[in-house]
Amino acid sequence: MSINENPLRAEKRKKLHALREKGINPYPYVFENKAKISEVVAEHAATLQAGEKKPEFAYRIAGRLMTLRMMGKASFFNLQDQTGTVQVYVKTEELSEQDREAFSLVDLGDIVGIEGFVFKSQKGEFSIYAKSFQILTKSIEPLPEKFHGVQDIEIKYRHRHLDLISDADSRKVFETRSKIIKEIRRFLDDRGFMEVETPTLQPVYGGAAATPFTTHHKALDMKLYMRISPELYLKRLIVGGFEKVYEISKNFRNEGIDRTHNPEFALLEFYEAYTDYNYQMKQFEELISQLALKITGSMKVTYQGKEIDFTPPWRRLTVHDGVREYAGIDPDKATEEELFQAIRKHGGDIDKPGKKGEMVMELFELTAEQHLWQPTFVMDHPVEISPLTKIHRRDSRLVERFEPFAACMEIGNAYSELNDPEDQLARLKEQEANRANDEEAHPMDEDFLLAIDAGMPPTGGVGIGIERIVMIMTDRPSIRDIIFFPTMRITK
Repeated sequence: MSINENPLRAEKRKKLHALREKGINPYPYVFENKAKISEVVAEHAATLQAGEKKPEFAYRIAGRLMTLRMMGKASFFNLQDQTGTVQVYVKTEELSEQDREAFSLVDLGDIVGIEGFVFKSQKGEFSIYAKSFQILTKSIEPLPEKFHGVQDIEIKYRHRHLDLISDADSRKVFETRSKIIKEIRRFLDDRGFMEVETPTLQPVYGGAAATPFTTHHKALDMKLYMRISPELYLKRLIVGGFEKVYEISKNFRNEGIDRTHNPEFALLEFYEAYTDYNYQMKQFEELISQLALKITGSMKVTYQGKEIDFTPPWRRLTVHDGVREYAGIDPDKATEEELFQAIRKHGGDIDKPGKKGEMVMELFELTAEQHLWQPTFVMDHPVEISPLTKIHRRDSRLVERFEPFAACMEIGNAYSELNDPEDQLARLKEQEANRANDEEAHPMDEDFLLAIDAGMPPTGGVGIGIERIVMIMTDRPSIRDIIFFPTMRITK
């Protein structure tokens, strides 16, 4: 983006040069003993009476100047730091000569420091009576219009700093995101899990059906892939004897961008030895319901005007039962041609029948997912689409897998992990054979197979999409609202 020196920028730059000509450093190195605005307000706002001054309670406060009202020798401005906003009163004749000169050259958006005492105005507004004033950072770029903030979505996502400066609600969303991740860590740490790290650059990608991003390592002269999932490395750690592990990692999938997808996203995966998908279903709903309670104060959350009740137990719905209920066809009795015709009827774009399990899943996605507003575990998927999952103990056509849904979005994925080395080899060979026709088919990973050969205990594994949980907990409609810097097309 080219930076245009518009009249507002030119005026601000003129003031910057004027400060330097007066011997005032517009970019000093430090502002010591700074108090937080929220703490000052919390301590004094309720006890002061209108018109009351408390010179004995003096503070040094710094932040961004957001509004400015000059009225002769007296002025008011709003000062904003990360914790809140406070009104500041300045009587210029009481400032030192250098402070007066600095104040005369201040602009909206400048970062300033003041020292002063608490008082309430005659109208009852809590304020700081400034006795000194200093410009800490002279800004050049004008701020967005005060009352409406950043309205242009393109600017909002591309220049997030402007959005955060002008929109307290947006800042709150990202503070909540941080709290959600802390609570997830606390939940798992309290249950004896160990947080670990696995490679972002991998010689063989795996753990999901997705197209990877690729890069090249010069020194090793080899092709590498950006991680699409940490799954195969975390399972190696289970093999190695760590019985409870988790990772919150950035993952990268070379796929489309829409309301719920961004090519770079945060994923929680945890693996627990000697458990299965039934155990992990209960643990999953405990994690999310407790998260809702901690973050929102209730297990009932309002998202886009509709309530979601995360109170356990959640609904359990098998893939086959979902097809029966929402597509009106029995997948146990239907022929491949009948499933194909049902898919076409409901808007699917396949041009010929495929494998039966794949068509059953396609039909579920077309007809059932749109109805899954309340938390629901979609269970027991066809074996054809789950190459890393144990065969269902009661039906060899299926695997022991669940996908939790809420607000009609998939928010996770979990398995009874496949630990039979011969079955795993056969499934990956089948995936490898499909790669000519399916770019998202799982590649062969011989190092992973060697780890499984060494013996992995029965294990339950879970993946959770952090962004979709944050979307629901903060009532945001788009994934781009809760990623600081979503992927954007380069503009010239």
